[in-house]
Formats: sequence, structure tokens, C-alpha cells
Amino acid sequence: MAPVLILLGPPGAGKGTQARMLEEYFGLIQLSTGDLLRAAVAAGTSAGLAAKAVMAAGGLVSDDIVLAILKDRMTAPDVAKGIILDGFPRTAGQAAALDTLLAQTGQKITAAISLEVDDAAMVARVAGRYTCTCGEGYHDTFKRPARAGVCDKCGGSDFKRRADDNAETVRDRLAAYHAQTAPLIAYYDDKGVLERIDAMGEIAAIRQALAQIVAGIAA
Repeated sequence: MAPVLILLGPPGAGKGTQARMLEEYFGLIQLSTGDLLRAAVAAGTSAGLAAKAVMAAGGLVSDDIVLAILKDRMTAPDVAKGIILDGFPRTAGQAAALDTLLAQTGQKITAAISLEVDDAAMVARVAGRYTCTCGEGYHDTFKRPARAGVCDKCGGSDFKRRADDNAETVRDRLAAYHAQTAPLIAYYDDKGVLERIDAMGEIAAIRQALAQIVAGIAA
């Protein structure tokens, strides 16, 4: 059975960075809720059209629509080696609905990996981050390009910062995470699939710990 992984952690914990590593090392496919919605809308699937109508009206896309889009995506050949879920589930209710969806295809959550961090450090980490248009991430303090203003990966010089990557917004997002998403840690712990990683260290050390967990699963 192909692994189905969930990365848990507050904004700035490094979920995106580590998911890209898992894609490269293990051939897993990262499924981001936002990317799935945009792709479904562009493809004109029935679930995508439903999502488009909701978004056009300024509403929030329902869990049922997200699950339908996810179900469609999980039938594609490129996910045969396994998937990493990013941005879903966010609540215990969504987690239970996801379990039901996976059971319909004979699958289940293989591991929910919690990247555990300190809130104060997260504020500093997120408030200083920026990205190149190629997707490579940087930070004012922790990860600067080798050459100032030049991306290490693509050689470009077009960098951007998210408007909501500021201290006040990060604190609000952390509060929302603790209230809504952190309970998933207990949910998956009860199911015996929770793994914890100290995500306050060096990226390479976090990567190694995560790779060991996934290698054990995939073995």
C-alpha cells in the first residue's frame, strides 16, 4: 500500500521545505489544498466547477468539495508511490472525513508527522522569510542566498514576500493553529500513527529525522 502522509505544524514550521525533500527522495507527491482547488477549477471537473461557483460568490469551499477533488486527484498514476497531504485536514472533523474517504479505496493514513516548534521562534522565522519566483525559500537571518540578491537555485533576482508574513499576522495564525489544527496531534496519536520531530534545529537535521521515518514506512 502506498504511504499516505500528513505533515502537521504551525505556519513557518517548514512543512513545505520538508515536503519537497520527500518528493525528491522518495517519489512522493505533495498534494496542497490550494493547488488542488486551482487545478480542478482549471480542468473544469464537476468538483472544480462547484468550487469555482463557491469562490466566485466569496464563500469558503466546503469539506465535501475538497474531499471530492482530493479523491479525483488520488486516482492519477503519478501518486502511485504515495502522497503527502498539505493543508488538509485542518480539523478533527476533516480528519474523520478523510479516514472515510481513504477507507473507500483501501487506504489509510500511514503517518502523521508533527513538526514541533516554539511559538516565539516561529514569529521570528516567518516574519523574515521570502521566496524566489522559482519557489526556493530564503530568510533574512537563517538562509540568505550565497550571493546577495541572486537565487542559489535558478540564478534569478526576482524575490517576493507574502503580505501576511509579519509578526502580528503570524501570532494570529499560530493562535488559530492551536485552536483548530493542533488537536489533530491527539487524534492521530490515539490512532497510533503520530510521529514527532523537533523542528527547531537545522534544516538538514530535521530532514534526516523525517527521512528516517519515511524510509521505515516505505521499507
